[in-house]
Amino acid sequence: MAWRELLLVSCLSAAVLLCSVEQKIFMQESDASNFLKKRSKRSPKSQEEVNAENRQKLWVDELRKEYHEEQRNEYENFVEEQNDEQEERSREAIEQWREWHYDGLYPPYLYNRHHI
Repeated sequence: MAWRELLLVSCLSAAVLLCSVEQKIFMQESDASNFLKKRSKRSPKSQEEVNAENRQKLWVDELRKEYHEEQRNEYENFVEEQNDEQEERSREAIEQWREWHYDGLYPPYLYNRHHI
């Protein structure tokens, strides 16, 4: 018997809820018929459709711009690291050459070299 009362109460509460929310859930008949109609291909787009397409295009362009900017930054960082490594190798090679060829005079120019 208790389950019947519980079922009756739940059904009644659902009916009351549905009646109170009915105005918010369902749209007017004229709006519903216009909502399901398809626009023919030759008819002009509504301003809402144009605005929605433009917003989507702008969003896609922004995503593309961010992607390319990120790729460019990664490439610039890579090139900078490569150049730094190359400069370090060149500097080390020059320092080794200078140490090997140092003649004890400062500045070690060619005219300071002692020719025999």
